[in-house]
Amino acid sequence: MSNRPRRAYRVGVSIEPSAGAGPGPPSGTPDLTRGQVEGMFEQRLAEAFAALGCFNLAIFGKTGVGKSTLVNAIFGRDVAATGMGSPVTRGLVYYRHPDGFLGVYDSEGFETGTSGDVIVDGLRRLVADHRTRPINEQIHAVWYLVRWSDRRFERAQEQFVRALADLGLPVIIVMTQVPSRDGDVHPEALEFARYIESLRLPIQPRGAVVLTNALSDPFTQSPVLGLQTLLDDTYEVIPGVVESALTAAQVLDIGRKKKAVAAIINQAVVVAAGVGATPIPFADAAILVPNQVTMIARITAAYGLPPSRSTALATAGSVVLTGGATMAGRYAVTSLLKPVPGGTVAGSAISATVAGTLTKAVGHSWAKVCEYALTLDESSRDEFFGSRQVTERFVSYLKEAQRPGRGARDR
Repeated sequence: MSNRPRRAYRVGVSIEPSAGAGPGPPSGTPDLTRGQVEGMFEQRLAEAFAALGCFNLAIFGKTGVGKSTLVNAIFGRDVAATGMGSPVTRGLVYYRHPDGFLGVYDSEGFETGTSGDVIVDGLRRLVADHRTRPINEQIHAVWYLVRWSDRRFERAQEQFVRALADLGLPVIIVMTQVPSRDGDVHPEALEFARYIESLRLPIQPRGAVVLTNALSDPFTQSPVLGLQTLLDDTYEVIPGVVESALTAAQVLDIGRKKKAVAAIINQAVVVAAGVGATPIPFADAAILVPNQVTMIARITAAYGLPPSRSTALATAGSVVLTGGATMAGRYAVTSLLKPVPGGTVAGSAISATVAGTLTKAVGHSWAKVCEYALTLDESSRDEFFGSRQVTERFVSYLKEAQRPGRGARDR
C-alpha cells in the first residue's frame, strides 16, 4: 500500500494534507469518495425533481392559432412533439413531457371537427374524476387561443369558454399573432380584444384578453409581444403548490428561477450554520457535504435542467463537490478559515459563519453553472455536463464568490 498522503475531499473543496501528515485524517467523520457523492447526488436529484410535481396546462384553439409556437416560446419545447400522448377523452390528448414537470392537454378535437359540447362533456367527467386525485394530476390553467386576424368570436366559442369556467377551471383568453410597431399594438387587434372583453366572460385573472405574439416577424418588424404578461397571469391563477413545477418548466423568466434558487441556498445556509453552531474540526467537515449535495440537487431541479440527464448531472455534481474544486480549495479555505495558533488549516475549527459562507459560495457557484447550461442547446448542454468545463466554470465562479470585498448582493 502506498504511504503517500491521500487527498481529502471536504466541504466542496479539497485540501492537500500538510507535510508530514499521516495517511488519513486524525479523527472524526470519514471522507466521502466521489462515487459515494455521485450516488448521493443522483438520489437527491431524483427527490428534488419529484418534489417539483407537475404543472398541467390545457390549451384550446382552432387550427393555425399558434398553439405549438406559443408553448415553445414559454417552455422552450414542443410538448406534443417530444412527449408521450395519451387520449383522455374525445378530442383531448394529454402530453407529458419527458422531464416530468410539464403536462399539456391539447384540444385536437377542434381540428378534427369534434364539437365543443362533446369536448366539454368529456372534460366534465375528467375534472370530476381528477378532483379526487393528487393536485399534480389536475388541470391547473386553461389557455383559450384566438387568432387576432380572425376578427370574430363566435357564439360557440363564447359558450365553450363559459362551460370551461363552470367546471372550475381558470381560463385565460390569449390573442395570438398580434402585430405591433414601436410599442403600439395594431388598432384592430385592440378593438377585437375590447369586443371579447365586452362579453363579460368569466376569464382570469382580471377579465382581460392577453395580447401576444410568440415570434418576431422580420418582414413586418413586429416584435415578440405579451409573453411575460401571459406567464405572470398564469402564475396568478394556478395553485401555489405547482408554482415550483411551472418555474422549472418555463424558460422565459430567469428571474423567477433565480428567486427560487436563492430561497434554496438560504435554507441550506441555515442548515450548515446549524451544523457549525458548535465549532467542528476541519477534519470532520465531511458532515457538511450531504447538505451541499441536497442544495445543488434542488438548484438543478429549480432551473429545470433535464432529469433525463440525471446520471451526467450527478457525475458533474460529484466532481464539483470532491476533486473538482481543488484549485479553488486552498483559496476558499485560507480566506475563510483561520489556522489555530501555531497550527495548520487542517487543525482549525469550522464555525457557523464559515460553514454558512462556504455553503453559500458553493450554492451561488453551482447556480451560475446551471444558468450557463440553460443558454446552450440540448446537444451542447449534454456535451458540457460531460466535460471538464463544468468543473472549470464552477471553480472560476467559486473563486469569484470568495474574492475579498464581494458582498452577498454581488453574488
